[in-house]
Amino acid sequence: MMNLALIHEAISEVIPERECIVFRDRRLTWSQVTDRTRRLADLLRAHGLGCHTERSGLEGWESGQDHVALYLHNGNEYLEGMLGAYKARCAPFNVNYRYVEEELLYLFENSDARAVIYHAAFAPTLEKIRDRLPGLRLLIQVEDESGNELLPGALDYEQALSQAAAVPLSGDLSPDDLYILYTGGTTGMPKGVLWRQEEIFCSALVSNPPPNIQAMQEKARSTPGIRCLPAPPFMHGAAHWVAFNMWHAGGTVLVQPGVERLDPDDIWSTLEREQGNALTIVGDAFARPLIDQLRKKEYDLSKMFLVTSGGAIFTASLKQELLDLLPDIRILDALGSSESGAQASHISTRETGASTGNFQLGASNCVLSDDLSHRLEPGSDEKGWLAREGWMPLGYYKDEGKTRETFPTVGGVRYSVPGDRACIEADGRLKLLGRDSVTINSGGEKIFAEEVELALKGHPAVYDCVVCGTPSERWGSQVTAIVQLREGSEVSEDALLSAANEHITRYKLPKRFVFVDEVVRAPSGKADYRWAREVASAAVEDHTPAG
Repeated sequence: MMNLALIHEAISEVIPERECIVFRDRRLTWSQVTDRTRRLADLLRAHGLGCHTERSGLEGWESGQDHVALYLHNGNEYLEGMLGAYKARCAPFNVNYRYVEEELLYLFENSDARAVIYHAAFAPTLEKIRDRLPGLRLLIQVEDESGNELLPGALDYEQALSQAAAVPLSGDLSPDDLYILYTGGTTGMPKGVLWRQEEIFCSALVSNPPPNIQAMQEKARSTPGIRCLPAPPFMHGAAHWVAFNMWHAGGTVLVQPGVERLDPDDIWSTLEREQGNALTIVGDAFARPLIDQLRKKEYDLSKMFLVTSGGAIFTASLKQELLDLLPDIRILDALGSSESGAQASHISTRETGASTGNFQLGASNCVLSDDLSHRLEPGSDEKGWLAREGWMPLGYYKDEGKTRETFPTVGGVRYSVPGDRACIEADGRLKLLGRDSVTINSGGEKIFAEEVELALKGHPAVYDCVVCGTPSERWGSQVTAIVQLREGSEVSEDALLSAANEHITRYKLPKRFVFVDEVVRAPSGKADYRWAREVASAAVEDHTPAG
């Protein structure tokens, strides 16, 4: 029975003294994390939180469990919050800590949050909206460097744990218990994706689903365990997916001390100090500053053998730069989404060289035709929808219509179709084209934003870029590129167009450039297309000279 709380407890039984989480001055063993998360579960249950309706009596867009908001920076408390909630049969969910009041209010109302575990730094924002959230029963505040006082009625995290009891798990934990992941909201309103724990475990939280928990115990006991640092915020699925993957193999999760912003020296220094084996990043937004730092300072990274990236483009040129600097590593470019779990991957090594955009499809994944009528065969030259069958979510919380749209039945088989456009090459490899939600329809042609971004990033003067559509009388919508140049670099628009034209056909080239000091991205490293459209539209409307 693959329940996330039961799995962690079972592995803890066989490696109790191995380090489970290392964060700043805390070196928490598996037995200590077990104790702390049992106490958190006891605290939640003491406030009446848990499961009230079993899964069998619910539709795919419904929940019978209480929901716990994790409004936190990275740290041991985030992963403890997830695990402790699972042990209480509550469903924790991720909160984007950059949200302003109205966005936060929407998220808490949409999720029907009953409890919030939050860092003290976010207390002032939470205080402004708490009176409009009558369903909140419990506030648990984690002390941090902000110095903000405890909100009235809130409990201090450490004090509350010390007063709770480390009660062993109840016997009613189920593989049907929910795992909830809210989408980022960079292209629309955030949506709560509901998974059964067994489904998300098999789809995203373990490399190869084992036959049973006993097999996982044996693997954890017989191997030393990988020491991995997931650099993105845990509120991003890719980061906590990696953390749970490490745990499910008996590994150790490393958290860099500086969690409020990306600090490349902090990340490399943590890996050096802790003899880390693996690092997780989110595409170019993380890779570029990390690579720049490796050129400035030497680190002993001899224990490292893996860098994993997911959630955003990782261009071939940057992969090659990283391989040149760390020749003994493998780079795993992983493709997936909140609604599908892991779907495809690509490995780059010193021997194979680096490439981007082509992936090896994972089991149970395919490309469906544009009209969702059938599966595409390799070499068909058709553009379709990346899809998954088998392990997949139940649906979107409180949204029956969107659930039926994203999880259609084709030929008697239920699929997850999150919105990625793709085709299958003659050799069976997947060619990812981009998200349909950010596709630009220009002059009757569909142009994928990520494809244009990838072409522009090949120019050495480009530090970062995001592409979106802006209104055009001639084309309906025109390709507009928001570009951040490398410090001290200069480049003409013609030079950028010429470089991009080596990779994409002429009609896909940007009709307009907007140069900015910094491309704004989500904390996860994903492109913020809402911001991009606002910046691009304002520049076009104002007829701001480009360059």
